[in-house]
Amino acid sequence: MSWPTVKLGDLVRNVRETSRDPLADGLERYVGLEHIEPENLHVKRWGWVAEGTSFSQVFRQGQVLFGKRRAYQRKVAVAEWDGLCSSDILVFEPKDDRLLPELLPFIVQSDGFFNHALGTSSGSLSPRTKWRDLAQYEFALPPLDEQRRIAEILWAANEAIERYILVQNEIVKASRVAWKDAVDQSEWPKVPLGQVARVNNGSTPSKDIKRYWNNGTIPWLPTEKVHERIIYRADEFITKSALEETSIKLLPSDSVLIAMIGQGKTRGSVAYLSIESCINQNFACAVPNKEIDSWFLFYTLDNSYEKLRTFSQGAVPALNCPILRSIPVRLPPLEQQHTLVALFHRFEKQVQDVQEHIETLSNLKKSLTACLLGNPSKEMESHV
Repeated sequence: MSWPTVKLGDLVRNVRETSRDPLADGLERYVGLEHIEPENLHVKRWGWVAEGTSFSQVFRQGQVLFGKRRAYQRKVAVAEWDGLCSSDILVFEPKDDRLLPELLPFIVQSDGFFNHALGTSSGSLSPRTKWRDLAQYEFALPPLDEQRRIAEILWAANEAIERYILVQNEIVKASRVAWKDAVDQSEWPKVPLGQVARVNNGSTPSKDIKRYWNNGTIPWLPTEKVHERIIYRADEFITKSALEETSIKLLPSDSVLIAMIGQGKTRGSVAYLSIESCINQNFACAVPNKEIDSWFLFYTLDNSYEKLRTFSQGAVPALNCPILRSIPVRLPPLEQQHTLVALFHRFEKQVQDVQEHIETLSNLKKSLTACLLGNPSKEMESHV
């Protein structure tokens, strides 16, 4: 027997609670879009209300947070405490007992929901969707006992992914300690970054000029791509006309990208560019010269995350190219650089191996979500 098809808005409400005095209301933390990690249901970073925020929207423990801006980033999380959040975050909860709260995050995290969110988004540089459109999303509603079974399976898969993430974080911590011992505390001379690399930022061709974007074949990267760490491909492309008619430049592979803005984890993060690509204006690119190995430069800047952030300037902290050019970096002899790169490649390989497990489990979770929440046939059920 098939499950009834329902609309999200029939079972879920968009909560619009606000607070005029958050601290008096016991709300100490706030969450912006930059604090929610793509594809991760746990909020692991936040800001403190006492340090200042313009947010007034309230969320409560157990509610689901959905990033309505740039829905392609797939930002969904379950609140584990009460707090404030950005107006670019919608707050969901079930209207009644027809839908288990434990299942709601997986409905919102499903491919079907995200495809609906993307299809209802509007705006060029920062597309947003609206609750009235999301409320029309249709899905098959299992009986409550099936909802409970499905939620248990999907949460088990989610927690398996979290365990691998913890392992990955421990490897990264170990590599940081090794770098500090081998490089930061060494006696090798320090030189300004601008002495060993050409540092420039990118730009964004006007989204209103269609010939700059339609049927583009030249890779172009927004700042959030920095979190891929090693960039092998682009998701957006510009045309030859954009390259010829604007100031944007095609950057060489084996360069290092530095994110210059972002209040969350983004600012100060770096990525290794393994393809030729263009970048947006909030990215800087360091193209190394013959004095420094490209991977050694990547590891140098990757291990300088906190230092890079402290160099930020302005009311909204940000880096810029002159600041980056002045940042001191250690410069061992090239032969020693190559030895260190070989050592840290081994750490990198371990991180990448764990990442493959994370991606495999994430894909499995997506498949399980599609199967279990897709009004399955008996054949589908036999595979679960």
